[in-house]
Amino acid sequence: MSFTLAIVGRPNVGKSTLFNRLVGKRLALVDDQPGVTRDLREGEARLGDLRFTVIDTAGLEEATDESLQGRMRRLTERAVEMADVCLFVIDARTGVTPTDEVFAEILRKKSAHVLLAANKAEGRAGESGLLEAYSLGLGEPLALSAEHGEGMADLLQALIPLADAHQEQAVEDAPRTDVDIEDDEVELPDWTPTRARPLQVAVVGRPNAGKSTLINRILGEERLLTGPEAGITRDSISLTLDWEGTPVRLFDTAGMRKKAKVQDKLEKLSVADGLRAVKFAEVVVVLLDAGIPFEQQDLRIADLAEREGRAVVVAVNKWDLETEKQEKLRDLKAEFERLLPQLKGAPLVTVSAMTGRGLDRLHAAIVKAHEVWNRRVTTAQLNRWLGEMVEAHPPPAPGGRRIKLRYATQAKTRPPGFVVMCSSPDKIPESYSRYLVNGLREDFDMPGTPIRLWMRGQGEQNPFKNRKKSTPSRLRKHLGKPSPKGS
Repeated sequence: MSFTLAIVGRPNVGKSTLFNRLVGKRLALVDDQPGVTRDLREGEARLGDLRFTVIDTAGLEEATDESLQGRMRRLTERAVEMADVCLFVIDARTGVTPTDEVFAEILRKKSAHVLLAANKAEGRAGESGLLEAYSLGLGEPLALSAEHGEGMADLLQALIPLADAHQEQAVEDAPRTDVDIEDDEVELPDWTPTRARPLQVAVVGRPNAGKSTLINRILGEERLLTGPEAGITRDSISLTLDWEGTPVRLFDTAGMRKKAKVQDKLEKLSVADGLRAVKFAEVVVVLLDAGIPFEQQDLRIADLAEREGRAVVVAVNKWDLETEKQEKLRDLKAEFERLLPQLKGAPLVTVSAMTGRGLDRLHAAIVKAHEVWNRRVTTAQLNRWLGEMVEAHPPPAPGGRRIKLRYATQAKTRPPGFVVMCSSPDKIPESYSRYLVNGLREDFDMPGTPIRLWMRGQGEQNPFKNRKKSTPSRLRKHLGKPSPKGS
């Protein structure tokens, strides 16, 4: 069982850079301005032969009120209580500040195991700050450079005894059983999520739609930073949980505004991080605000998810504030069908992140959308269906020659993709392709999921096409022409 390491410290001391170094990926956003990180981000770290969970936290602030900084501090203090080991990071070039001294005192009271690290210690500029770190009373400081990877061996040596102690304690606390049960050994269908491969769900939408509040409600705890301010979330945070028996990995993304309004460099990084989450997800939940649903940006986000080939579920949040619910729901469904015809049949679910109502319907819609996204149709079924579709509505006949649709087969899933072999694929209009796609949706129960359809030609090649015409031998003598060489 691996231990958990929380990286804490003042803003802009290099915590996210160190987090990225430990996980071996650029997961956390990094920028020169302080206060970039706001939520708790977990990652699987690797240092030598040691494997553990590392948590990147928001910079510790001295605020203790209900302000954004105060809420960030409480979230970081919660991470300190959750973690087995805390790595307190200071800036070696700045030296020890009064704020560092305050937080060192807090860590001594809240965490049993605290390691002190002086980051940015490369070169002579960090020597004085490294010596000042002894005054914090947290033992010998580790000289690190997260950006250049220096001091990682010293960090490993400091973590090994703590990891060994945690492992011994975990063995003692483990329940004794006579039979070992491994759930992962049970054979499941390909589309069924498992703990090893959970269902990947990204929650996307405009700022202040309630994405973080919704995920906190699903988790059952205040794990993500929330508040009335728009644009609180900056990183795409992934969280793994068991949601009503389904292993799920949830991605909370930054709110996406119109491209013309995104001027700040940090917001551009946040939006790009959210777009990457959409590409990695299997199901995308487009979260709308019930007060202002189907804004232009909502339509762009839903269209992006469809173009990326992801299963889409539309969730309307803040439903508890609506008074005329039945009339509003009827209008929403009509608007959905009119504005997003490419997602015809996709589930539309009403939820309230504040009260938790509708989360069971949202879970059922996500599981159903994932199942459809993985659906496979046999070639025999497809060809019977294709014959009925052609009989009901034959393809066009450009130039008086009817296009022949010979057979169909499913080439892929996730999303479902189909190939139709035909005589003149370049002459089939887009309208006929849409006719076939709509037929696939209706006849094989694939509502809402993106469907890819490719037309392929299968013309027979004439083996004598490129040969020159030759005169038969019996006519050659009559015409007085010489015989070809070798005959």
